[in-house]
Amino acid sequence: MRLSASGRGVKIPERRVYESPVRQRQAGETRKRIAEAARRLLEETGYAGMTIPAVAKAAGVAVPTVYAVFGSKKGIVSELLDQARFGEEYQALITAARKVTDPMELIEFPPRFARKIYEAEIPVENLLRGAGMVAPELTAVEDERNCQRYDSQVMVIHALERTNLLKPELSREAARAVLWTLTSREVFRMLVRERGWTGDEYEAWLRETLRRELVG
Repeated sequence: MRLSASGRGVKIPERRVYESPVRQRQAGETRKRIAEAARRLLEETGYAGMTIPAVAKAAGVAVPTVYAVFGSKKGIVSELLDQARFGEEYQALITAARKVTDPMELIEFPPRFARKIYEAEIPVENLLRGAGMVAPELTAVEDERNCQRYDSQVMVIHALERTNLLKPELSREAARAVLWTLTSREVFRMLVRERGWTGDEYEAWLRETLRRELVG
């Protein structure tokens, strides 16, 4: 509000921030170009060669642009893993899970999600674990995703609890811990990647184990 020449208050319209579709598209294209350049470098030179300056040069952008888009090397690693994990098949699985109301049907989805995500990320993870050395950024991203997985799985426990299907001796927090642990990346890695189980064997085992451990 400000005073006009007559002394009356004049309301000044608030300024609206407008993001043009063209600018949004350009930002998306830049993000995609940087991620693709990082992936090529990872394949050609390994994790050590995927430096921010190298990524910027390969993508044809300035170094500050890479930092502005991804924040850090960890941000690039997260983007590469997310591109692998959360594709069309994952989105279809999400859509299917949201339509389910039966708790016993809902408990079928954590094994399907775990298998889908962990199998999809293997190629990128192999590159990040080159020469037997785990990239520190990979560890940080995995920690973040583990926390997100714990939060997202609570709906399964709530559904079992609400319909009196949860084992009576299990508290809600204990049940969440069991579900979170059994669907962990570490269990998948040990059974599938180290012991040679197939994806089908892992998913079937996980499905039966979750029923046995959670359902009363």
